[in-house]
Formats: sequence, C-alpha cells, structure tokens
Amino acid sequence: MAKTSGKVTIKKYANRRLYDTESSTYITLDRLAQMVRDGREFEVVDAKTGDDITRQVLTQIIVDEEARGGTTMLPINFLKQLIGLYGNSMQNFVPQYLEAAMDAFQRNQSAVKDAFGANVFADLAKRNMAMFEDAAQAFGGKPKVGPKSTSSDMDQLKAELAALQAKVDKLSR
Repeated sequence: MAKTSGKVTIKKYANRRLYDTESSTYITLDRLAQMVRDGREFEVVDAKTGDDITRQVLTQIIVDEEARGGTTMLPINFLKQLIGLYGNSMQNFVPQYLEAAMDAFQRNQSAVKDAFGANVFADLAKRNMAMFEDAAQAFGGKPKVGPKSTSSDMDQLKAELAALQAKVDKLSR
C-alpha cells in the first residue's frame, strides 16, 4: 500500500523519465508542477548516482512554464539581474532574500484573501454591479429588482405603514 504523506522520492533516469516511487508510476514534469501547487513534498534524485537534482528539475519546470507562451511571470530585467548576481559577492545572500520576499508575498496574498474572502474579484464584481444598478435606478427612475421579500420583511413593512397611517390620521384631525 502506498503512503500518502511525507516526502516522495522521484527518480530521474538517463532517458529523462521520472519515476514516482510512491505510486510506482512514471510521471511528467507537469505532474511534478501540480505536486508543487498541491503543497506535496518531494525530492528528485538521479537514478544512477543518487544525487539530489531537485533544484535542476524545478528550474526545468519554470523554463517549460515560461516557454509555453501566454502569460509569463519572470520579467526579462529580473532574469538579467539574477544572472548578473551569479559570481557576485552578494550571491550568497540572494537565495535568503528571494525566499523571504516570496514568503512575504504569500503572507500578503493570504491577508488579502482573509480580508476580502476567497472570491475577492467575484465579490468586487457583485458590489460594482449593485452600485451600477442603484445609480441606474436613481437616474432612470426604474424600480430595482431584488430578491423576494420574506414574511418577516413584509410584517416589518406593514408595521411601519400602520405607524405612518396613524401619524397621518393624527395630523388630519
């Protein structure tokens, strides 16, 4: 029976095939990318030497993602600056800095999700539509179509109407 937690070992063979030792199947770089997105821990080792080649394989996933076209994430200027730092006296500090920057980015992303909910853009779109409908009603005089009233809403409106009627009756005497 395959285990489902802990670090998975992926073996990379000379023919560039990747073998998942947990599921006993060959997998693709796309599957490894999905494992990263799912938060799955894994290491990639060279099947012949046993060397850890996780960094090289993750870099290959990034290269493939960037080559697919469409939306890219790594600006050319950033890539040039990163390459320029190799061999620089600051090279030893860059990994910790980049890791801290990504951690801060993820914390900020989580804070935004917590503040606005998971569907922040959907919520913003709903709010904008409600504002546009209110503005259209105000300028066009068209009644706003909303959700059906509940019986408690009706009871409250009836009570308010009765109170207003009583005031009008009192003033007309």
